[in-house]
Amino acid sequence: MRQYTRRSVTALLGIGALTLAGCSAGSGTRATEATAGGSAAAGPAAENVFKLAFNQSEAHPQFVALSAMGERIKERTGGEYDVDVFPNETLGAQKETIELVQAGTIQFAMVASPLMENYEPNFVVFNLPFVFDSQEHQRAVTNDPGIVSELYSSLEDQNLTVLAGFHGGVRSMYNSERAITTPADMAGMKIRVIESDTNLEMIRLMGGNGTPMGMGEVYTAIQSGVIDGAENNELTYANSKHAEVAQFYSYTRHLMLPDYLITNPTVMASLPEDVRTIFEEELATAVEEEGALWEDEIVRAKKAAEDAGAVFNEVDKEAFDAAIEPLTEAKLTNDVVRDLHAKTRAAAG
Repeated sequence: MRQYTRRSVTALLGIGALTLAGCSAGSGTRATEATAGGSAAAGPAAENVFKLAFNQSEAHPQFVALSAMGERIKERTGGEYDVDVFPNETLGAQKETIELVQAGTIQFAMVASPLMENYEPNFVVFNLPFVFDSQEHQRAVTNDPGIVSELYSSLEDQNLTVLAGFHGGVRSMYNSERAITTPADMAGMKIRVIESDTNLEMIRLMGGNGTPMGMGEVYTAIQSGVIDGAENNELTYANSKHAEVAQFYSYTRHLMLPDYLITNPTVMASLPEDVRTIFEEELATAVEEEGALWEDEIVRAKKAAEDAGAVFNEVDKEAFDAAIEPLTEAKLTNDVVRDLHAKTRAAAG
């Protein structure tokens, strides 16, 4: 599986680079290569430090894997290129960082998949409940050019493209009021969600009221009573210290959302060919490493959350399955998403 992932990510990156090769600035010397959005580097080649926006903490598997990727790129390019990962929404909330990537202000951002629906509605297919069976299934599908290349490249006219799909954990509900076992327990609860129509409808079907907001606002919003809780994986729950203000974590396991590393298409196309190959190879390695880090981190995170007062409980899975099922049926509205959904389910084996 890991060898397959490496080949798939490299193939995806190669497709994107070939698509935009005609507008690449890569024919110049490295000292004048473009570093973002087609603009020339302001200083010597050794100062080609690309910014990557990230909304989680330094303990997150994605931060660890992407930081290591930057170090390897720097080493392999003799210090000419590096990737600097900015955690904790330092460069803004995810919605804002997408716009920064589009403008060429920063080169990369890691964003949650529901946000991409705002740019191409067909991304909804990977945001539906129970579409993936496992982390391995998700990683294989979201990095398989045979399944996703057309979807990812469909963003290029908006100055965006997806470079790779990362595992974003398995999301469940947590709140400050009570343990949830059935949708009825969520009645009246205001739950933070990533901004998308799909997520808002999902929370409504589950019994709550969806409230979009940036990740950095959630702690204070729960603490002050603006919202009652949120939905996310155990790692984000623990690392963001949300257990301090929302002690009830209920295993609805309603979503396994991918996270996407996005860029402005001109970034990769403007790299020298040998440097682009290094980026492709090291990103493929980062995808593999991030997946391996998750298992150990979930165990650690759950223990940390429990130490902070969290109480974990199982739910009536059949009740939530039944509540959410209409969402999938309602979202498979055209041949593209139906085909993507069918290929994804077939890849589950």
